[in-house]
Amino acid sequence: MQTLSQKNPLAAIGHVFMLFLASVGRISLFMTNTIREGIRPPYYPQQFRAMFIQIGYYSLPVIGLTTLFTGAALAVQSYSGFSRFSAESSIPIVVALAITRELGPVMAGLMVAGRIGASFAAEIGTMRVTEQIDALVTLSTNPFKYLLFPRLVAATIMLPFLVFTGDIIGIFGGYAVSVKALGFAPIPYINNTWNYLQFDDVFYGLVKAAAFGFIVALMGCYHGYHSKGGAQGVGTATTNAVVSASILILLANYLLTQVFFGV
Repeated sequence: MQTLSQKNPLAAIGHVFMLFLASVGRISLFMTNTIREGIRPPYYPQQFRAMFIQIGYYSLPVIGLTTLFTGAALAVQSYSGFSRFSAESSIPIVVALAITRELGPVMAGLMVAGRIGASFAAEIGTMRVTEQIDALVTLSTNPFKYLLFPRLVAATIMLPFLVFTGDIIGIFGGYAVSVKALGFAPIPYINNTWNYLQFDDVFYGLVKAAAFGFIVALMGCYHGYHSKGGAQGVGTATTNAVVSASILILLANYLLTQVFFGV
């Protein structure tokens, strides 16, 4: 007997679309519940402090190396293209704009998704399958307030700081390659960067970073909290957290770019 999807291909598309809407609804309810429970007292400052250190301090070397080499590679690629049109003088501002507007927030978001999103999903997922979350509830401790809300807040706050630091390091990477390898004069390079880089370029990149941090923490907490099936389920939740966070970061980047810089 033929199924409905075999008789009508549109039924399969509708089924997938309904599953997508159901997932959006579950994530929205999870996010709303986490925020609603988290803003009510009591609070757990030790949890916030631990998350700030884990997300901010321990992620800094990864973000620094990523943006350093991204800025350096961008300078080389820009020189390779712009030299064909005798437009080498535009390289400083192109590097600065690309790092602050796009590459800094996106690269930092993806790296944090791989490091922090996976960590959150694995940690919370392990607590779920070993019934530690149930134990918290038994001890009258709200898991949304104790485990999830500090992670959402810390990621949303710390990622802009990481991106701002990464912007500086990335621009320096482009400067170092341009001066040492491409023959640029240091002072004119710095002047071009400083004169043409505007406050909005940096600020909108930091707004993106805050949104990406929220997405990473939300996906890590959501998939970890709903993991099941032992070690295999934790592994699946970790994979889903990283993949979904990465896709949503790229989608949010396009939408925010259209809002901030679209014509």
